[in-house]
Amino acid sequence: MSVCWHWRVILCKETGSCNCFVTDSQSNEGKEEDIEPQIVVSDVIQLVREKQQVAEMQADEIMHQDIVPLCAADIEDQLKKQFAYLSGGRGEGGCPVITFPDYPAFGEIPEKEFQNVLTYLTSIPSLQDAGIGFILVIDRRQDKWTSVKASILRIAASFPGNLQLVIVLRPTGFFHRTLSDIAFKFNRDEFKMKVPIIMLGSVTELHGYVDKTQLTEDLGGTLDYCHNRWLAHRTAIESFALMVKETAQMLQSFGTELAETELPNDVHSTSSLLAAHSEKKDKMKEDLRLALKQGHDILNSIRMPVTENADYKLNQDQLDNQTTVERLLAQLDETEVAFDEFWAKHHQKLKQCMQLRNFEQTFREVKVALNIVSERLSAFTDVGNSRSHVEHLLKDLDNFEEKSRESLEKARVLAFDGDQLIQNNHYAVDSILPKCNELHHLCDAFATETEKRRDLLNKALELHNLLEKSMRWCDEGIYLLASQPVDKCQSQDGAESALQEIEKFLDTGSDNKIKELNKVYKLYEPILNQDLMEHVQKVFQKQESMEEMFQKRQVSLKKLAAKQTRPVQPVAPRPEVFVKSPSTSPGLRRGSNYVSSPEGNMPRRVNYRRAKSEMSEIHQSRGGSVMDDEENLAVLRSHVINELIETERAYVEELLCVLEGYAAEMDNPLMMHLISPGLLNKKDILFGNMEEIYHFHNRIFLRELENYIEYPELVGRCFLERMEDFQIYERYCQNKPRSESLWRQFSDSVFFQECQRKLDHKLSLDSYLLKPVQRITKYQLLLKEMLKYSKNCEGAEDLQEALTSILGILKAVNDSMHQIAITGYDGNLNELGKLLMQGSFSVWTDHKKGHSKVKDLARFKPMQRHLFLHEKAVLFCKKREENGEGYEKAPSYSYKHSLNMTAVGITENVKGDSKKFEIWYNAREEVYIIQAPTPEIKATWVNEIRKVLTSQLQACREASQHRTLEQTHSLPIPASTCTSPSRNQGRNIKKLEERKTDPTSPEGCVTSVAPKYPEKGKGSAL
Repeated sequence: MSVCWHWRVILCKETGSCNCFVTDSQSNEGKEEDIEPQIVVSDVIQLVREKQQVAEMQADEIMHQDIVPLCAADIEDQLKKQFAYLSGGRGEGGCPVITFPDYPAFGEIPEKEFQNVLTYLTSIPSLQDAGIGFILVIDRRQDKWTSVKASILRIAASFPGNLQLVIVLRPTGFFHRTLSDIAFKFNRDEFKMKVPIIMLGSVTELHGYVDKTQLTEDLGGTLDYCHNRWLAHRTAIESFALMVKETAQMLQSFGTELAETELPNDVHSTSSLLAAHSEKKDKMKEDLRLALKQGHDILNSIRMPVTENADYKLNQDQLDNQTTVERLLAQLDETEVAFDEFWAKHHQKLKQCMQLRNFEQTFREVKVALNIVSERLSAFTDVGNSRSHVEHLLKDLDNFEEKSRESLEKARVLAFDGDQLIQNNHYAVDSILPKCNELHHLCDAFATETEKRRDLLNKALELHNLLEKSMRWCDEGIYLLASQPVDKCQSQDGAESALQEIEKFLDTGSDNKIKELNKVYKLYEPILNQDLMEHVQKVFQKQESMEEMFQKRQVSLKKLAAKQTRPVQPVAPRPEVFVKSPSTSPGLRRGSNYVSSPEGNMPRRVNYRRAKSEMSEIHQSRGGSVMDDEENLAVLRSHVINELIETERAYVEELLCVLEGYAAEMDNPLMMHLISPGLLNKKDILFGNMEEIYHFHNRIFLRELENYIEYPELVGRCFLERMEDFQIYERYCQNKPRSESLWRQFSDSVFFQECQRKLDHKLSLDSYLLKPVQRITKYQLLLKEMLKYSKNCEGAEDLQEALTSILGILKAVNDSMHQIAITGYDGNLNELGKLLMQGSFSVWTDHKKGHSKVKDLARFKPMQRHLFLHEKAVLFCKKREENGEGYEKAPSYSYKHSLNMTAVGITENVKGDSKKFEIWYNAREEVYIIQAPTPEIKATWVNEIRKVLTSQLQACREASQHRTLEQTHSLPIPASTCTSPSRNQGRNIKKLEERKTDPTSPEGCVTSVAPKYPEKGKGSAL
């Protein structure tokens, strides 16, 4: 007996693992039963499901091979010689039949080939059939006895399996047949076989040992056998079995790789890993599909005879081949099912990892956004200083909440997604759950804080509404008192009618006035800051004062309504005489600042309240004047101050709206994609110094104005104190042309449209950029109104001075707008001093030098020039109108000539025209006859030029006196013939003063006293 090595795929039930191993079995001592082959799996990835214990099957291997792989493909050429074949026939007891057909060159077959073919043929039947033993049919009918003997001896020596029976068809020739019978009897022992050798003379005798249905046609049987078909089937089956084995090993390696892969910590790596594993899985599935297709093709090829002929019956070897392929296909099916189950688990884990990484990344982004939103929300601490301000804050809070809604929605969606992951049994519940709780907490905290801020603002709005109702009620009451006619109240019926009006009005106080101050403090305690508390106190004091006025009026009217023997004129109480808190009186605060002037004059103003008290006493001593015009004027002043403060608040809110809704958005990264490239880094050009203007009005001017609400006639002091701050408007107006030009270029920008949509503005940005220009002009109108109603009040002088200063600022702003339009001047205009005047004139020239005809022509043909009067020079420019729109249509001024004021003189009147005056230069070497549009403009210019020249003369005198004084203290007394520069200069000054009154000089001539030197930038032509 020879040893046969074969590999088997055996499932280990205890560990769930699979081992491909080599085992040995005795060819003649084969096991009676064998384990059904199963799929190759890995205990690491746990592909194998728990199965019920399968019943042991009869020993029936799918395939077994030598330890040196021996396949049909390896010995295909040797098998094709067909000196031995396994037809598939079976003898008695199911013994496999191996046929050795007549092969003339049998003796020439190499021993190695002979051993390979016999070993391969004996390995094909199942262990059970091979264990019974083989029947060898040796066909030597056409051969000689000597060949027969050699063949038998060779087969007996080399056959690797068990033998059940050896049948020899001896030669058919008489001589060789007789010789074989005799030789076989005497030489039986030479064959060394432990099984009987039967010598038969014909196939008919053979049929007695082996049924002819189990014999091929060349042996007189009916068994269908094609050697080429058999060889093709064997090659295909063995190739398929090898593919099944390799596929199982490949799946095991892939499963191990998947199990040992560490999950990445970021989205990109997880996505890449998922894609790579999915790609490998698809390749595995494709290999499985190809293997299954190949197995089914082999199975169909084996069954083809039955398919073509229903009566055809497969022989045992064909049936074994069919069983082998079916079991291999079953293995593949089980492999695919198990792999799909494992992949589903692994793929789910990768997807969960991907979900976790996405969740973590989004969580970080959302948390940053929520932190930013919370920080911005914490900045909403202002409760407003007026009803409109609170409404603006509420609108800002609503806009902020709308902008924050996207971040909050993302947080809620992310928390919901996290909850879904937890419900779906995600493997990282311990990591997801705390983040979901944090998101819920942040969203709830934001909603709670937002609602808290809104409640505070609504509370503030409620308080401001109450204060404004009380203010309106007080104003209406004062107006009622002022509007009651004096003459009608003298009669009993008129007094009763007026009394009824007052009582009816007082009845409306229950819904409008502040009843108890302490209750207001307690009710609105969460929002009451120092400023708001002071405002409440002021309103309450005004309400008390107004009620006191009504009480006094009621007393007077009741006396008149009673029956009297003589008419009595009621005394009207005056609102100014009531006691006010000194801390809230701007007049008292400023009263200490007015001190005596250096000349020793008395203070221009006296204490306001003291004066009012004295006036009240005088009125009372004289019998009193009832309901005079002063009450009406007080009401009108109150209306003006209210309008001033309310419009100031609205102005501040509009500036804030523009700065937050437009300027700040230009730095917002989320809006950058909407900004045109030409707008980048142009915020300072577009908005100028609007932020500086806003801070001045919001932090300083508005608050100071509110201090004068009870003393409107003193508001001029507020303007005077802050007059220097109003210079910021000059810079804004100078930048306005550049801003206007930039706006026209990009007015259609999507950025501006989006900002306007968010702010819910009906007007575009350019309308709001014009607000500062409109506001600075509005002040002079309000001051004029206030001055008209305050002629006899203490603050009238301050109002007049404030009005003059505001008009001066407007003039300076207007002049500076023209000054920046000067072109062609080679120098710094700021070095010429303050711009005093500017305007257009007709100019004639009269120079001593030059051709006489030119001089004559110059006298009759004026030039249109625009003059700019500075402290140190006067500039002559030519006005040039520009084409365009808005500020681009503003004119420009081409510089032509300039005169230094230190060498300038003027003649105030020119005969023949009241609108003309002369400016002459260098002792009338150059004379410029200026014609103004009106005599008034001429007078203004002459006065301004006279001021400049006079100030220069005064400065020269003071400098001369100072030098003389210094020389008196530092030098000995000089002789009478001293010719010091100071003395000479003094004489020059004296001469110039005499010249000023010289009747021979031009009428009304004024000149400067400084030495002459060429003017700066003088051109050859005017």
